Amino acid sequence: MTTSSISPSLDNLTYQLHKLPGIGKKTAQRLALHILRGSEDVASELANAILKVKKEVKFCLKCFNITEGELCAVCSDLRRDRSTLCVVEDIVDIIAIENSNEYKGLYHVLGGVISPLAGISPEDLKINELITRVKSPAVAEVLLALNPSTEGEATMIYLSKLLKEYDIKVTRIASGIPFGAHLEFIDDTTIGRAIQSRREI
Repeated sequence: MTTSSISPSLDNLTYQLHKLPGIGKKTAQRLALHILRGSEDVASELANAILKVKKEVKFCLKCFNITEGELCAVCSDLRRDRSTLCVVEDIVDIIAIENSNEYKGLYHVLGGVISPLAGISPEDLKINELITRVKSPAVAEVLLALNPSTEGEATMIYLSKLLKEYDIKVTRIASGIPFGAHLEFIDDTTIGRAIQSRREI
């Protein structure tokens, strides 16, 4: 990234912000200048918030969602339907599904999808942990809610074959989600309908 040579400190802040996903060079520059113009208290609060989230937020021991305790809010909620596990690619997908208010079960975060081109194999994902959870007598259905990409589809096929060995229902979200789209960018209503209209694999 080209530096302005006006201020090395400002250049470095712009560079660090530019590393964030979805933040282009111009946006990073505007954010850096906004922080510069703001008060020292505001900058300190931002820095402390970043450090706090790194120190205190961790992964749920059961589903690998984010939490500040051992278990996340979903796993800790005794009102959730423990007979259904919704398998997602990433934590942002849980947020998207929760916003739809249509799913009341538990989750399992894989941490990605199988992608040989990117060097991601089944061993790199939380698949063994999923199988361990599926072996629980309480689990009756596994809902595969992976992003409808080529890699997502391949991962769903792989998981569906793997899960057929167990006496459970394996479903997937309906095809109302456009191919190649990511759940975090789909509106709540569409996600809700896709959850309601899920079909067995």
